[in-house]
Amino acid sequence: MSELKRLSAGDLAPDFTLPDSEGTEVSLSDYRGKSVVVYFYPAAATPGCTKQACDFRDNLAELNDAGFTVLGISPDKPAKLAKFVAAEGLTFPLLSDADRAVMTAWAAFGEKTMYGKTVTGVIRSTFVVDPDGRIAHALYNVRATGHVAKLRKDLKV
Repeated sequence: MSELKRLSAGDLAPDFTLPDSEGTEVSLSDYRGKSVVVYFYPAAATPGCTKQACDFRDNLAELNDAGFTVLGISPDKPAKLAKFVAAEGLTFPLLSDADRAVMTAWAAFGEKTMYGKTVTGVIRSTFVVDPDGRIAHALYNVRATGHVAKLRKDLKV
């Protein structure tokens, strides 16, 4: 599997339309004119992904007040996302990329190293998309724990 070109600052963010936890279609273009944090995570309701989602939830007011909308994307189906949203009281959209096409377009799916082995899977990644639809920040291989605090520091939020 050849590695896709990773996105970097200044690149046009690949548009997408994906179902949320209720099955409602959400498009990145719906947020044109706003700053958006798009983060990709491997699986709802797993320890690291729960920590990361709850971290975004707990910092959402400050991010929103600073003008940032948060969207989480995983390969989970909408029904699993709905359970995750309800269980953790998540207050931002989680989107389903079941065929991983969006993750692939954003270079957030591919080869990665886990426990010393090379595997193919979701690469935990976070992007900040500016109001013009361009990548302002592209962060690959982020840690589930402490990542939101670092992002807030980088965004001065």
